[in-house]
Order: sequence, then C-alpha cells, then structure tokens
Amino acid sequence: MGMKKAVLAAGLGVAVGYLAKCQVDQLQKVTPEKALKQAKETFKREGPISGSWIYMKPEQVEKNGLTYNAYRGGVTRNIDGENKQFEFHVDMETGAVIDAIQTT
Repeated sequence: MGMKKAVLAAGLGVAVGYLAKCQVDQLQKVTPEKALKQAKETFKREGPISGSWIYMKPEQVEKNGLTYNAYRGGVTRNIDGENKQFEFHVDMETGAVIDAIQTT
C-alpha cells in the first residue's frame, strides 16, 4: 500500500507543478532572456553584434497609438569600423521588436 500512495503522490505533484508552470507562462509569455535572444537574432540579420543588454522589468511603451508592455534593451554593432549602439523595445506578449533607434 505504501508504494501506491508514493506513486500517486509523485504523480499528483508532477501534475500540480505542470499546471503552476502553465499559469506562470500565461502571465509572462516572453521572458527577458527570450526577448533579448529574439532581438539579437533580428539585429544579426544586418550584421554581427558585439554586445547586448536588457532591463528585466517591463515598461509601458506607446507606439502608433497602441500601448505595449515591453522590455527595453540594446545592442552594439560594429559598422564601418565604428561601434554603433541601438536601443529597442520588445513586446513581452509576442517577443516582437516594437521599435529600434540608433543612440550613437
């Protein structure tokens, strides 16, 4: 009898853990790390990047009359022998780059 209860308890624990993970994933669809990875992949299409960063706390960004919850980050690229920095916002719902501007 003890073995059956242990297996049942383990199965129940796995099920509860899985449901909790699903709930957390719905609250925050894209983690900051995933957002940075997707932004870097987007910038790499235009050439190599040498550095990157992202703020972990999302902020509200208004673009074209729409309000997004987004992460702010940046990348450094070497263009014609000079380091150029770009800042961007990534939508935390979809992971899409909302905007990007060159800062230097």
